[in-house]
Amino acid sequence: MGRVVERVSATPAAVELLAKLTDMHGPLLLHQSGGCCDGSAPMCYGRDEFMIGDRDVFLGLIGTAEVPVPVYIGGLQFEYWSHTHLTIDVVPGRGAGFSLEAPEGFRFLTRSRLFSDEETDALEAAGPVPRGEWQAA
Repeated sequence: MGRVVERVSATPAAVELLAKLTDMHGPLLLHQSGGCCDGSAPMCYGRDEFMIGDRDVFLGLIGTAEVPVPVYIGGLQFEYWSHTHLTIDVVPGRGAGFSLEAPEGFRFLTRSRLFSDEETDALEAAGPVPRGEWQAA
């Protein structure tokens, strides 16, 4: 079996904030913005407050096994970032958007790095990325 390469991960600080926000708001999702409002900031929403479109790409789950948070990116934005691993982080400060962490005095931030050649090969072997809404097992 080939190597599994994750497209998205989160820092411990981001996981901690997601757990707090889940306690406050229920199940969450993150959507990597394509340039509106907070630029290219990941936006955090209640899972039933944001409609995932057929073109949105499911990048993976972050958070914990008990509280998984699906992460999506718009299809066109994915075309630009498909060669990068995204790490969701959190920093002090308030974004200017509608993301749930703003009132807590923090904002989510995406850090990226290029995939290695080995990772790129593994991703290509895995086939196309899933589009549309993630379904919990």
